[in-house]
Amino acid sequence: MRLLIVLFISLTFFNCEDKQTKQKTTLPKQTKQKEEKPEAKEIAIDSSKLSLEERFLPLNDDNAMDFFLEYEKENQENKVRLVTDKGNIDILLFDTVKFHRANFIFLVKNKVFDGTQFHRVVKNFVIQGGNSDNRKVLKKRRKIGRYLLPPDTKRGFKHHRGIISVPSSDIENAYKLASPFEFFITQTNQYHLDGKYTAFGRVINGMDVVDKIANVEVDGGDWPVHNVYIQTVEILN
Repeated sequence: MRLLIVLFISLTFFNCEDKQTKQKTTLPKQTKQKEEKPEAKEIAIDSSKLSLEERFLPLNDDNAMDFFLEYEKENQENKVRLVTDKGNIDILLFDTVKFHRANFIFLVKNKVFDGTQFHRVVKNFVIQGGNSDNRKVLKKRRKIGRYLLPPDTKRGFKHHRGIISVPSSDIENAYKLASPFEFFITQTNQYHLDGKYTAFGRVINGMDVVDKIANVEVDGGDWPVHNVYIQTVEILN
């Protein structure tokens, strides 16, 4: 009898131990977690491989001078031809007025003047060009940016007949009166403009065309009744 009791206790002990072992070795069910997408990594751009335009455009008042300081070193051209529906006007740009020369060459190479007009004509005074309401022209301008050039009026150039010039940015309400996309050519000597407007070139051939344009019929706002187009502007060797 005593033997039977011992066997019963032993079997009961092993059964309990076996249950406990099984409970301990059974792994809990794992909840399936949502896979996390790897974070997007920022791609580093090597600025040394970008062109000058890619690094600076669109231009603004803060970066324009840095851009033209570099641009003028690699773009030394200083002669251009305005091809108009009245004839050609050849212009020599002054090397010493480097920001304005560089700006003009940059705009010529980017075809910004092509298809624009002489939109303000005052006989015996100036013909002003570069403006347009053409959408393609306006799109080019927006891509280049919104900026003004600083005045450069102390180079000794006076507003003789045939000078190409622009308003200076330090005048009152400069953005209403000045634009790097526009210019004017004096038909006669206009020395009262000295110190207020930046002379940056002169006509070397085609003053007869300037006179022809200056004599067209205009409306009350000095805009030619029949548009005078600048068809293209070309770099001359």
